[in-house]
Amino acid sequence: MSIEIANESGVDVDTDAVLAVARHALDEMGVNPLAELSVLLVDIEYMTELNHRWMGGDGPTDVLAFPMDEGSVDHGPGESAPAGGEPALLGDIVLCPEVAAKQATTADHTTADELHLLTVHGVLHLLGYDHAEPEEEREMFMLQARLLASWRSTRTR
Repeated sequence: MSIEIANESGVDVDTDAVLAVARHALDEMGVNPLAELSVLLVDIEYMTELNHRWMGGDGPTDVLAFPMDEGSVDHGPGESAPAGGEPALLGDIVLCPEVAAKQATTADHTTADELHLLTVHGVLHLLGYDHAEPEEEREMFMLQARLLASWRSTRTR
């Protein structure tokens, strides 16, 4: 699993933990081990620009997910590796640590916890999960909670 991470946010972030939770979520979801993922941490100004340009939103958001072509994504162990052993390009997750820090205060947990949650949330979006409808939201958020709990349990062993 190839996961690239770039911290351009100006905020000190434990990028190893962000990588680890992303890798855990992808492994647990049975994603092809040749898959490639990019994680970018940005400042509020750039996240505001991305949110406006791609989502039509005002102000910064916490996480954006930009999936690659759905046809290139291996959603699980039932599918074979891409032709010729080429890696599947899952897409990009963009996180904003400053927004995560504000949300963490509201949620009464650490900024690191919030970034881990947002990373898993972004991975699930790349894999086609959404939360636009109540049933979709229930499914996605239950899966998100399960993945975070299983990842945390591996870190405390």
